[in-house]
Amino acid sequence: MMQTFFDFLSFKHFIAADILIVCYYIGALLFPLILYLSRKYIIQNISWINTFYSRFTTSMHALSIQKKLLIILFFLLLFLSMEVVWRMMCEMMIGYFQMHDYLQLLAEGR
Repeated sequence: MMQTFFDFLSFKHFIAADILIVCYYIGALLFPLILYLSRKYIIQNISWINTFYSRFTTSMHALSIQKKLLIILFFLLLFLSMEVVWRMMCEMMIGYFQMHDYLQLLAEGR
């Protein structure tokens, strides 16, 4: 127990992999949900987003249903792509910290 605490304080054991898993779920689930729920506040209080949103909605009304569906599909694919990139970024960092732990185990075995 005391050795584990000392390893934590001397940075021999990283907690980043455990923290990264929590951060992944916050970024993948909680952050998009918060943005979705606060969209009205953001549109009303940030002027350039308000301008963009008003121009976007007026141009969307002029489009056909097929083009609207294509735009919705595009944004859905964009969202899914960003989720995959977020997952890959977290996996790479977790893999780095796991490699560090394995290399430390190998070095202790000498």
